[in-house]
Amino acid sequence: MTGPTSQTFFSQRLRLHYVDWGNADKPPLLLIHGGKDHCRSWDWTAEALSKDWHVIAMDHRGHGDSEWVTDGIYEAQDMVYDVAQLVHQLGLAPVTIIAHSLGGNVALRFAGIFPEQVRRIVAIEGLGPSPKTLEERQAKPYPDRAREWIEKKRKAAGRLTKRYVSLAEAQARMQEANSYLTDAQATHLTLHGVNRNEDGTFSWKFDPHLNVWPFEDTPRDTMHAIWGNIIAPALLLYGADSWASNPEGDGRMEHFNTAKVIEFDRAGHWLHHDRFDDFIDTVTDFI
Repeated sequence: MTGPTSQTFFSQRLRLHYVDWGNADKPPLLLIHGGKDHCRSWDWTAEALSKDWHVIAMDHRGHGDSEWVTDGIYEAQDMVYDVAQLVHQLGLAPVTIIAHSLGGNVALRFAGIFPEQVRRIVAIEGLGPSPKTLEERQAKPYPDRAREWIEKKRKAAGRLTKRYVSLAEAQARMQEANSYLTDAQATHLTLHGVNRNEDGTFSWKFDPHLNVWPFEDTPRDTMHAIWGNIIAPALLLYGADSWASNPEGDGRMEHFNTAKVIEFDRAGHWLHHDRFDDFIDTVTDFI
């Protein structure tokens, strides 16, 4: 396996990046990464599935080798537009999607907005914050939430990008975020996740403004309607050791008509890395 080719497409005047693993005569499979991640985090999945699928993995705006937005504001609906543009421009519909975290959130919105364009969808911890967390956030008065967001954005604008003196130091930070990663996994993710600065140090590729998300998002009732509009079979995957709330326990499953949940023990938020072989077996059977 020689690896994928690097390609670009345009969405809202941004030059966005994706990798194509070939076999264009096979059914299309779109892989969408999570927040502050990059498309090459799917390499193991892509290698395992590319024999039977035309695998494409995209970089969200502000991530990987895609351009950053000029105003530093990243909205979920803009990322949904990016997915819609990629599917439209490459003629991928009906497409099968596997997506993680933020990518799962975006992919489920896309599947509810364009239900006829999605064949099947796997979302790894992609429903966002739990209902309890959202209620706690909404309990604050709007002016307080707006003020807090402005203060955070102002700090983000003045914050220097973190620099690591070596790849080993950046990799250590990677493994601190996910202790389940093997050294080989962490090395690969780090190599594809950093740029080398002019002074020889290394910095993560993602836009630092991604540390501050908008304080207002699509209303919950609207999100429930979007999920309910999905017609493709949906598989929602969760790690037993993750911070994410399982929708079977928090009530969100009632808003889906075609979904089922599988929870993996000995796995955290990045279960597709933590339990790779079992993940591939599960996904292969489903798609």
